[in-house]
Amino acid sequence: MRIQRWLRIVPLLLALAGVLFLFSSAEAKEVRRVKGSSVKAAAVVKEMRHWSNPDYTRIAITVDREAHFETHQIKQHPGDALPSRIYLDITGARVGPGVHDLQIADHQLKSARVGQYKPDVVRVVLDVDRIKEFKVFSLSDPFRIIVDVKGERPLEFAKLTEQVQPAPVPATAAETKAADTGDEKPSPKPVAKFKPGKIRRIVVDPGHGGHDPGAIGAGGTQEKDVVLALGLQVAAKIREELGIDVVMTRSTDVFIPLEERTAIANKVNADLFVSVHANASLNRSASGIETYYLNLAKTEKAAQLAARENGTSLDKVSLLQAILFDLMANYKLNDSAHLADEVQKALYKKINGHYPGTRNLGVKQGPFYVLVGATMPSILVETAFISNETEEARLRDKAFLDRAADGIVEGIKGYIRTIGTGR
Repeated sequence: MRIQRWLRIVPLLLALAGVLFLFSSAEAKEVRRVKGSSVKAAAVVKEMRHWSNPDYTRIAITVDREAHFETHQIKQHPGDALPSRIYLDITGARVGPGVHDLQIADHQLKSARVGQYKPDVVRVVLDVDRIKEFKVFSLSDPFRIIVDVKGERPLEFAKLTEQVQPAPVPATAAETKAADTGDEKPSPKPVAKFKPGKIRRIVVDPGHGGHDPGAIGAGGTQEKDVVLALGLQVAAKIREELGIDVVMTRSTDVFIPLEERTAIANKVNADLFVSVHANASLNRSASGIETYYLNLAKTEKAAQLAARENGTSLDKVSLLQAILFDLMANYKLNDSAHLADEVQKALYKKINGHYPGTRNLGVKQGPFYVLVGATMPSILVETAFISNETEEARLRDKAFLDRAADGIVEGIKGYIRTIGTGR
């Protein structure tokens, strides 16, 4: 009887063992498949760049997708207020081909080193020289980790900066002719030359460029083209009328990443930063002029505009807003609001004088990537709606661009005058 029972049970046991074997094999394959897919999904650190001057450094680490990262610091002595090294661990990532260490030696940082710390962790180490503070944050689309480092300006450099004089205002044709002929006849009292005061250098930033067209109007007009033409006119008028040095972030149709534009302004020790753009809306009847400075967006429209100019989503804008207060520690908030107000008033007055009915949308605030990290008063000017058929036609008109440039420069002039009077 027992033998018969065992004969009946053995096939059942064998069948059960077979099922368990098949299940475990399938599970093992699934584990291997998941592991394989996770390796394929590793983020790739594609590039590491830096911009610096004697008291500022910006490091930008570009990753091909969003990745988690942590910031750490090492102090040489426990009681030290500042670190001797800063390092970032980027998890689920690997170092891409061609990414190499940076030799910086700019008074703040000695170098930036990158390596595969663990199979799935990339470590970036910043060797510190002398710094006052640093901030780390990320930008999206593409994903970039930004490190902004502030240092103490060396005394010899500070003295040299104080000695820099604004560019001389060129003489008028009438003045040159009188000098050449030796004409001593009484002439009308010359108009007083503009005195730029402490403003020695302005960075003009035409938005978008290269593979990034910006907004496109119904007639095919691309934002990148009209704002470049406008920016060139603004720069020329600042030099000629105000006698102030100008640096342009781009003077041709090239793409400049947003974080590089601010870094350029900081690197050249600009006193003002003016980014020029053309607005756009899904509502084709939307029109008018508005000027922004960096702060939390107070309206959904401001957040949407920031998302468009940042080249990202509303969700990413919300993430930036969550950390914006910390990033704005060195931002000239009141001065930027003041500059925006002066430019908005002058630009609207100039345009509305020739195009009655132009809407004054006022001064607003928003979380724009291009303004993050700027150490000088900085604004973003939306000159007209390229999505509006009438205003798109204006943006293609050289006379409109000339008037818009006049308005922006008049606003800058008004700002400089008011800070000279101690407003």
